[in-house]
Amino acid sequence: MYTLNPKINNQLSIWLITMFWAISIMIVVGGLTRLTDSGLSITEWQLFSGFFPPINHSDWVFYFNLYKEIPEFKLQNYNMSIQEFKIIFWWEWVHRFLGRLIGLGFLIPLIYFSFKIKISKLLNLYFIFLLICFQGFIGWYMVSSGLVNRVDVSHFRLSIHLFVAFLILSLIFWNFLKIQKYSTTLNRINPLIPFLFLSLVFTQIVVGAFVSGMDAGKIYNSWPLMGHSYFPNDNDFINLFKLSALSDPSLVQFLHRNLAYVIGIFYLFIFYKIYRNKMYDLYKSINILGFFIILQIFLGIFTVLYGAQIYVASMHQISSIFLVSSCIYFFYINTKVN
Repeated sequence: MYTLNPKINNQLSIWLITMFWAISIMIVVGGLTRLTDSGLSITEWQLFSGFFPPINHSDWVFYFNLYKEIPEFKLQNYNMSIQEFKIIFWWEWVHRFLGRLIGLGFLIPLIYFSFKIKISKLLNLYFIFLLICFQGFIGWYMVSSGLVNRVDVSHFRLSIHLFVAFLILSLIFWNFLKIQKYSTTLNRINPLIPFLFLSLVFTQIVVGAFVSGMDAGKIYNSWPLMGHSYFPNDNDFINLFKLSALSDPSLVQFLHRNLAYVIGIFYLFIFYKIYRNKMYDLYKSINILGFFIILQIFLGIFTVLYGAQIYVASMHQISSIFLVSSCIYFFYINTKVN
């Protein structure tokens, strides 16, 4: 609890849930930026001047000429017109613009609340702001990996960028639950169980970023088999245990599929434990969690079957936001929170 003042608590709640949805939109736009191959359209880091988009033809020519200098244009998009460039530019510009708005939208209210509440009680919110700043740096670190010697960003840096985004989202939601006084149930399971489940989901998000970063969802567009076998036939099983597996598209897709099965089985274990022990207070939360797991698995299957088609793949990412949120809520109510 930050303060006993209900008015301040209400303001904090509105602010945090607004930031939660703003970052959710940011994650969706970031996913669409990746799916449309727009992430390398702006080749410079412009913290302040980049706040405004090109306003005349000469500005557009300037940005297009910068884009022509990178490998993505020279090796892949060499026939692109300036009109086609504008499409991918707008996706990246909106993504960066939202990042700036989120930074300001968090900093200004944080300063305001610092005058209303002791700063010592807001340290966790200051930590979230530092993560938001760090996320901006990671975003540029990711983009810079695709400006020299390659036509895409590093899938490892992409995964860090996505992981930090979900971490920020989760911390904001956790603090919102605390302010809203969502009570932890007396009939709890061991909090280590929902924590391990959440960790698995976050691991799956990282592997999913590998899939996205290497366009691994565009191969082996069949299910439940990968082509004509369970294990991809373009690989040897022993390669799965090598570090290079994380840079192999078919093995990364295999890992992503099978981690989903592990998460599903782990969920069934938790579901069985709760219902067997008649933990009535947890029925609602575990059922909501189950709904989003099933939805996420089905959307994942359709994403593969349709070759990572943009609308289906985007729905898969949107669903992951609700899945992580339901995991955080389930973890929260099984934890003794002061």
